Amino acid sequence: MDNFNIALFMCNWGPHSAFQTLQDQRAEIPPEIRMIRIPCTGRISKALLLKAFEKGADGVALVGCDPGTCRYGSGTVTAHDNTADSREILQCLGLGKDRLCWATFLPDESDELLQFLVDFTDQIKRLGKSPVIPVGEAPEEVISGESVADIVSFHNVFACQDCGKCTSACSLAVAGKPFSPRALVTSIIAGDIDSPSVQDNVFACLTCGLCYDRCPSAINFPGFIRDIRAFIQKRKGDTHPVHGGFFHSLMRVMTSPGLTAKRWDWLPEDIVIDDESNVLFWGGCATYLDIFFRKHLGVKTRDILVDSLRLINFFDIQPALLHDERCCGHDLLWSGDRDNYKKLGALNVEMIQDLGVEEVITACPECYRTLSHDYQRQGIELNVKVTHLYSFLENEIAKGAVDFKKIDKRLTFQDPCRLSRFEQGAELPRMLISHLKAVSFQEMQNSGNSAICCGNCAWTGCDSFSKTLQVKRLKQAHDTGSNLLVTACPKCQIHLKCAMEDPFRGEELEIEMVDLASLIARTIYWK
Repeated sequence: MDNFNIALFMCNWGPHSAFQTLQDQRAEIPPEIRMIRIPCTGRISKALLLKAFEKGADGVALVGCDPGTCRYGSGTVTAHDNTADSREILQCLGLGKDRLCWATFLPDESDELLQFLVDFTDQIKRLGKSPVIPVGEAPEEVISGESVADIVSFHNVFACQDCGKCTSACSLAVAGKPFSPRALVTSIIAGDIDSPSVQDNVFACLTCGLCYDRCPSAINFPGFIRDIRAFIQKRKGDTHPVHGGFFHSLMRVMTSPGLTAKRWDWLPEDIVIDDESNVLFWGGCATYLDIFFRKHLGVKTRDILVDSLRLINFFDIQPALLHDERCCGHDLLWSGDRDNYKKLGALNVEMIQDLGVEEVITACPECYRTLSHDYQRQGIELNVKVTHLYSFLENEIAKGAVDFKKIDKRLTFQDPCRLSRFEQGAELPRMLISHLKAVSFQEMQNSGNSAICCGNCAWTGCDSFSKTLQVKRLKQAHDTGSNLLVTACPKCQIHLKCAMEDPFRGEELEIEMVDLASLIARTIYWK
């Protein structure tokens, strides 16, 4: 018989009184229910709701106070919104939205509470056990052959000339953070890997690659940091996550083979797909980012996917979609969770190759980097051509026969690190922008290979200096005299939009943003 596990997050006030009455009466509360008493349902973030499923819950109920009776004022509203977003994410994941519910009760509604618990338990049993396989705790010891000495030797960081060019280029150092790649390397070589300050800096690094670009000894500092993070994560399971670890949980949940995701159910009807196509469009996590951030940041990262598909359709290709698509694993790799990254990679490669496609097109710079290079470097073979959308578009547009509507905007462009610096692809978006009929295009002070980062990498270590960096980038955008900031990565939009939410400086920083794929899709036409 299956042993079901249902987590009940219960507010300490009204509903807990009703629950106590049930306990006093020795009512038959379903034994599958595990009650977790909390101060307020508004404290249970989307990250905590997802974490429960990651740890093996088959169902989760969030039970709070009736609207208007919350002791914290907005707790009930917050809980309602978090539940709604999380249900949508569970639906995309393939777990099903009905595994999560939200309800409210007054202290004297113990009978109603008991009926709710019985009904919800029956509902979860009908849905069956969750296909998510809980990820185990990290082992205490490091796997042989992955010591700090091995990592130091592999990346030859002894070749550091102590010239300081890395520090003078570093985006975080420029933002005022006391951060130096060379000093961090020196500390790690000296054996200070367990120092809290060293570990904080390891996870604060943006891995943007500016230091690597400037290093006269060609030390791959981002790669070194990636591997040191894996060393720390293996010993302590610590990735210094932001947003409560929501996105790392999301990726780990996706490592379960039994999930049948419904990634594309929301697509508009005018998008034409063909399951028999030899071209696959790979979307990445923009769908999840849209659900998580759209309410408080107003970003619409799903539009990037829709507009990318419209462009591919425009050039008479009806691509296949992987309905069970998982995250590529970029952020697991770069936050140090290599084991789960490899699980995701193996699942993705198996599903892609089972489709029999010859080419994968993606608009996400991180997915492109991961699918085209990092899988192979980490021992995961994907024997399919991987193309960034911009390469595809430039190739098609260069054939002629298309034109663009006028854009009554002055443009500037934010480079994504993974495309412009890691893949030497800075020229691609600029070639596309040169086709557009905007009022003007003006580069920011730091652009192309020298562009500074949007302020965060792999959902780790975001702090006040990240925000300072984002503010600096937005000021650079304003300094160009532009009124439309064109981006090429959903995360750049999210991080820069986050800086605009500053209640004291938001108006000063505000600038309209749009992804390049969307700008092209909305202005291109056949001659």
